[in-house]
Amino acid sequence: MTMEKDTLFSGESVNVEYKVAVPKDSAKYMKTVVAYANGRGGKIIFGVDDKTLEVVGMDTDSIFQTIDAITNAISDSCEPTILPDITLQTVEDKTVIVVEIFPGKMRPYYIKSKGMVSGTYVRSAGTTRPVADYMLKELILEGQNRYYDCEVCEGLTVTPEDIERLCAEMKATAIRNTLTEGEKLKVKDVTQNVLISWGVLAEKDGAIVPTNAYALLTGQARFQPVIQCAVFKGKDRAYFVDRREFEGSIQDQMEATFQYVLEKINRGMRIQGMYRQDMYELPVDSVREMIANSVAHRSYLEPGNIQVALFDDRLEVTSPGMLLNGVSIKKMKEGYSKPRNRAIASAFAYMKIIEKWGSGIPRILRECSEYGLPEPEFIDFDGDFRVNMYRQLPEKDWSHTDDTKHDTNDTISENDTKVLNLIRENPSITQAELKEKLQVSIVTVKRLMADLQKRGLIERQGSSRKGKWIIIGQKE
Repeated sequence: MTMEKDTLFSGESVNVEYKVAVPKDSAKYMKTVVAYANGRGGKIIFGVDDKTLEVVGMDTDSIFQTIDAITNAISDSCEPTILPDITLQTVEDKTVIVVEIFPGKMRPYYIKSKGMVSGTYVRSAGTTRPVADYMLKELILEGQNRYYDCEVCEGLTVTPEDIERLCAEMKATAIRNTLTEGEKLKVKDVTQNVLISWGVLAEKDGAIVPTNAYALLTGQARFQPVIQCAVFKGKDRAYFVDRREFEGSIQDQMEATFQYVLEKINRGMRIQGMYRQDMYELPVDSVREMIANSVAHRSYLEPGNIQVALFDDRLEVTSPGMLLNGVSIKKMKEGYSKPRNRAIASAFAYMKIIEKWGSGIPRILRECSEYGLPEPEFIDFDGDFRVNMYRQLPEKDWSHTDDTKHDTNDTISENDTKVLNLIRENPSITQAELKEKLQVSIVTVKRLMADLQKRGLIERQGSSRKGKWIIIGQKE
């Protein structure tokens, strides 16, 4: 079989490594074998110089004995058993041996003689390295089909009152994030049994105990992570303009971070005919999805924090934790989803913080395209995952609007006028109905209504469900 030369000479990467010959000491490549099995798989190509990429080839007279030696070394050295796929490839009339290692399902894989703690390796940026403590724990859980957030949180207790409080808070959040009045009425109660089924609570020795998910959702984790936010001048981290950290429950951190980004990105205007149309420079629903995904799918075993950074050219969201086995950026763009934190994902889905499984990334791609923005960049690197959403800032279209300069009745946008006319026609109109009529997101509707109230143009009388809007002043 002939290997494409372009493929062969792509250089060493996360999943390709070259060896000029098969070392007598198999330990010199066995670390890479277990690292591939613990990751996304990969190939070791014998017969190519790793420095010059010169095809040296293997001795064809003894090549089958060499293949047997490689197979036996892998079988004898690794635990659990790794079964390589070994083939011969012809390149420039020379024969090389290609050893392909597939992603393993019984992680962690390690070198027997070193033991699990010292003999487990992972692949990072084209190099093989010993596994970090937290990553070994994650590999063990993944190999046993368990989830860190569903594990019992040692040292934390929970009372019936605590459970009732969390259930009520979650339902209130779900209702707040639901669009229509009809859907709000359909939001079901969260009960203790529901929390157990998700993995937020667990049963142990006849008692109800909290899991790590419960601790994170209530802000009581022993090492409760935070979200670090910053605005930088330029396109790197040399000079920061503003910096914030958000604490508390992970869902509160997520919401606070989203509001912070909205405050910092440009809210400008575009003139269409006689009207001024207010809009954010980035699709706000996609911004929210980026932040929510980082909270729901990060590794909570890794001690780092989520970082949200705004540069002149991009919004950057970095979350701890490499992609899980079987997950690739290509699959994610196609809608594939594999939750790292089953309990948190279930809770976030109930609270309408994240959407249906796998729909988030395709929607972000679509909305950025509709906004005329470059395609977002997804980067899996050195144990972290990053999403870059690129900004487009034409000077003639965008200008940052300061709230202190916006509390005037002198400027009425096209959307302001539409909202006022719709309220005039139906003072009891809901935000969901406004969303449908204006063809904007619910986030935009909430912003418009809050802005009109702040400027003294409308006020709410009565409850959120049975009240009505009153127009108290305007200039059109």
